[in-house]
Amino acid sequence: MTDSLKPRSVLLIFVQASSGVDGAALLDGAGKGLLSLLKDRAMSSVIKRAQFAIPPLSLMILSSVKVEGVSQEICDLRFDRLPLERHWDLVGISVQTGAVRPAFEIASLFRSKGTPVVLGGPYVSIFPERCRDQADVLVIGEADDLWKEVLEDLKAGSLKPEYRQGVFPDLSTCRPVDKSALDIGRYFTTNVVQTTRGCPYSCDFCNVHIMNGHKLRHRPVDEVVREVERFQEEDRRIFFFLDDTVNADEAYAAELFSRLVPFKIRWVGQATTLLGENPRLLEILARSGCGALLVGIESLADESNQLHHKFHNPASRQSRCIKAIREAGICVYGSFIFGLDGDTLAMPEIIEAFIEETGIDVPGINLLRPIPGTSVFSRLATEGRLLHSSDDHDAFRFSWGQEMLYLPKQMSLEEFIPSYTALTSRVFTLRHAIERAMRAPTLPSAVLMFNMLYVHMYGLSRKDLRKQLGGMGRVGEKDELKKRT
Repeated sequence: MTDSLKPRSVLLIFVQASSGVDGAALLDGAGKGLLSLLKDRAMSSVIKRAQFAIPPLSLMILSSVKVEGVSQEICDLRFDRLPLERHWDLVGISVQTGAVRPAFEIASLFRSKGTPVVLGGPYVSIFPERCRDQADVLVIGEADDLWKEVLEDLKAGSLKPEYRQGVFPDLSTCRPVDKSALDIGRYFTTNVVQTTRGCPYSCDFCNVHIMNGHKLRHRPVDEVVREVERFQEEDRRIFFFLDDTVNADEAYAAELFSRLVPFKIRWVGQATTLLGENPRLLEILARSGCGALLVGIESLADESNQLHHKFHNPASRQSRCIKAIREAGICVYGSFIFGLDGDTLAMPEIIEAFIEETGIDVPGINLLRPIPGTSVFSRLATEGRLLHSSDDHDAFRFSWGQEMLYLPKQMSLEEFIPSYTALTSRVFTLRHAIERAMRAPTLPSAVLMFNMLYVHMYGLSRKDLRKQLGGMGRVGEKDELKKRT
């Protein structure tokens, strides 16, 4: 058998973050009792299974690329151990900014065994020069069209050191996504669908427009409808539409979701609160089975949102729009960021009152996460407000409100951390969890589950933030931080 005809095996690895949405994990578990550790481990398992465990769509897309003589498998490290005992002709790792170090460590492990490694994903696409020494091959940019070339070169024994996206992939090209590489039963649902890419907005704390451009690109409605029908045959559970804003193109959304009404699915997604001003589209989404939408409220101070280049959701319209979405029978996950540049110590009381007034079903009160590669990261670095070296990208991992990564503009850390922890202790209680579930327009059990999990997660957050602040005092960093403010 010639080398080009030899079967090739490819392993695609999903690397989870060390904390946050991939599991309940304190930043430092030292000194915890056995019961506490067991509880955290149990809650982590529940979170993975019930709330956050959906398959990585990027690896689903790659594993759906078919090249004769090449087989692909997915290793999801939330569930699987690395299959080091097996032979692999190529290992592919999608590197998320929040998991740079473990991704590099896994790459090093396979390379030490003589297995070539290809790195891609958001971090590699933004910082390729930081990744060249960590892999044999880099895939830079959206890999929809590049991956087939990689697999064909692997088969021919002629892998290149770099594959770079020239122009954004044309999403009108038919690229069916299948689930053959997934263990369907391990996930909360495997019905994850993306209909558009790109974002017309320029929020400085987000990297979507950096990665996928400002211009919206659409998959054909017919193709999405066929995918939903096919997915539904394999998995009757809820659908996740992973578009960053399902209402970004209202005409497209109206056509798509009108076509999905006959399928009687349940689905969740993300939208802007401007949806509340479009009763026709709201009605279509509700009839198509929309059960819940995540909306990015961020700050309730226009000054804060505008300082971070978020101009499309003025505070004066937020309450009215959220109430309209809920009145249409759709639950609202309202995402806040406390600590933006215009925020003051008055903001917690405003957020708490807003949650009660609007009836938000699941509130999320986040800390700003400066992501390397975003404009807010560069600005905070220039202003000397990052709490880690701007070169230490792994320090800026995602955490569930568990760690301050920067200095707020209007408040010292000694003021901000107690203010934030007091806010989450008031908002996330057992009583509020039950009340929100009872008044939810739909999906009451899911609303209860989310709120109960958040009672636990924000409890971890408070412990870690207090530990962080206390540690700064113990090692003498507090005075230094005061000087920098």
